[in-house]
Amino acid sequence: MSPGNPEPGTAGTDLHMHSTASDGALPPAELVHRAAALGVSRLALTDHDTTAGVAEAVRAGEAAGVEVVAGVELSTLWCGREIHVVGLGMAHHPVFDQGLAYQQQQRWQRAEAIADRLHKRGLPGALQGVAGDGERAPGRSHFADWLVAQGAVRDRPQAFKRYLGRQGSAWVRPAWVSLDTGVRWIRLAGGIAVLAHPFAYRMTGAWRRRLCTAFVEAGGEAVEVVTGRTTPVQVRDGIGLALRHGLLASAGSDFHAPGTGLEPGRLLPLPDAVAPVSQLVRDHRDGGPGRAASGAPGIRPR
Repeated sequence: MSPGNPEPGTAGTDLHMHSTASDGALPPAELVHRAAALGVSRLALTDHDTTAGVAEAVRAGEAAGVEVVAGVELSTLWCGREIHVVGLGMAHHPVFDQGLAYQQQQRWQRAEAIADRLHKRGLPGALQGVAGDGERAPGRSHFADWLVAQGAVRDRPQAFKRYLGRQGSAWVRPAWVSLDTGVRWIRLAGGIAVLAHPFAYRMTGAWRRRLCTAFVEAGGEAVEVVTGRTTPVQVRDGIGLALRHGLLASAGSDFHAPGTGLEPGRLLPLPDAVAPVSQLVRDHRDGGPGRAASGAPGIRPR
């Protein structure tokens, strides 16, 4: 990068990470210890459509001196597009818990349908190959790794192009909840809804602005301005989204596995021009107003 484009550094706060509770490579406790070793002092475990790993992460954080915020990454649908929403600081709530159970059921049903399509194309045994211990619902990345291990494809990109992507022969349309519903679940559970990696979706700037408008109307309060893969130009544009739509700014690596080029806390700095969502975590921890100043509940570890 040029002198005007800073290199990623170690951020003390990382609010987007995945463990083996969904499609990450490390168990929650090991993930927390890796993050601590890399200088992260506050993190959110945001597994896909589940909070199953949060309790383990919180215990590991207490031992390692890392503040762990209860998180989730919900899969939702908006205008026919899959949009991810990170939730931060949820507590137990019947609607939220039932919602996660629904999402997990949809994940299992989709996995069964994908496996059936692969079987019809001469690749039997996929569901057994990706099911693991049966406690976490397999996603498309698990099928991609299985296809690589079977020698059916060269790598993950080829697996998605040939089988698992929208044009692939084993593509199954997801049946996620709407964007509005996902945001509502998070808010009911006392959390903050964050629009995840807005530049990862294949859409024009105009569509991205429409998405942010719909997200705010649904009750969303923050957007990821910095992720492990955002460029300085995208950070600039992310600032514009946050300011234009009155959103707080979040930063998270979206870490999944070592050796992928993404590491916990390895992030570009969050610009001063935007208000960080992490400040709400700090305010609540320190006994400050947090979200109570606006009449909404504060962020708290689950």
